[in-house]
Amino acid sequence: MKIQERTGAGAGRSAAPAQPSVGDRLPTPPRERKPALAALAVLLILVGALGATMLVLQAGDRIEVVKVKNEIQAGASVTDSDVTSVMVAEDESINYVLWSQLDTLKTLKAKTTIYPETVVQGQMFGKKSSLPAGKASVGLALKEGQYPADIKSGDVVAAYRVGGTSAGSDDSDGAGSGATGSSSGGALVDDARVNTVKDDSDSTVSTGSKTLTLLVDQADAAALASAAAAGEVAIVHVPGN
Repeated sequence: MKIQERTGAGAGRSAAPAQPSVGDRLPTPPRERKPALAALAVLLILVGALGATMLVLQAGDRIEVVKVKNEIQAGASVTDSDVTSVMVAEDESINYVLWSQLDTLKTLKAKTTIYPETVVQGQMFGKKSSLPAGKASVGLALKEGQYPADIKSGDVVAAYRVGGTSAGSDDSDGAGSGATGSSSGGALVDDARVNTVKDDSDSTVSTGSKTLTLLVDQADAAALASAAAAGEVAIVHVPGN
């Protein structure tokens, strides 16, 4: 009887809902394709590849040329300290001076003032000095004390005529002595530019003397050259450097 009662009680219960098997998945909606985005992605990849190719090609066509780092005055020649090398893209329409041609460049003269950071081109130099209209180049041989210690090419200077005179003077105590004084007038040149500066010394002994080349007005050239020949010129810096 107990068995039958249990069986009857169980017959009145509702069956539990069947659980889906583990392997079954809910259906997913179909993915929306975007051909425009795909085409854009492909285009960006192609543009990037083309840009990289162009950079590689340009890097392969670069050449080493001369660039000015110190101002070079008209009529002056290039020295090793005035220039440096720089890599640029090769361009047949530009007459670059190759770094390998530096020795040849040193034998030429600047036609006009060439300023720092300028990449040198062949037409900037010539075999002969070409001075600006109305200007003259005057050479000065100066001793130590007749020029500023830090003078360099490109400086703006004034030139004064100075001379030594000897005179005897008697002091109140009766002692006599010889004195050397200097007399100076107005400036021979108010505004001159230093073209070149060269030390006059050999490899072992420094004399303290320098040879300068000044770019001056033609009207002032004769007086400056005369004073220079007599060793009576002193150079000073003026505003404008």
